[in-house]
Amino acid sequence: MKIEQAAGQLEALGNPTRLRIYRTLVRAGEGGLSVGLLQDEIGIVASTLSHHLKRLVETGLVTQERQATTLICRAHYPSMNALIGYLVDECCADVGCTAPDGVSTA
Repeated sequence: MKIEQAAGQLEALGNPTRLRIYRTLVRAGEGGLSVGLLQDEIGIVASTLSHHLKRLVETGLVTQERQATTLICRAHYPSMNALIGYLVDECCADVGCTAPDGVSTA
């Protein structure tokens, strides 16, 4: 992952509404949620939800799939895992330290 991609994803998640949407989709699992159910869950108007979903899709954190007349939104777990990995893969690389679980990384 490149730093620009990570920065874009973190910027997208830095908005409280988008973070709430994303966490809701992560909780929904692989099946995702329809836009209508997501709107009900989050409690925001459709145009606002659409705006925030667009940003999450653009950064690769969310995918959308049309099933007949229903638009299904899903957290894109490979992107989420890549971002988390990017954030932690060099933890304590420059100094020996103890990770939160008590295991030495040196």
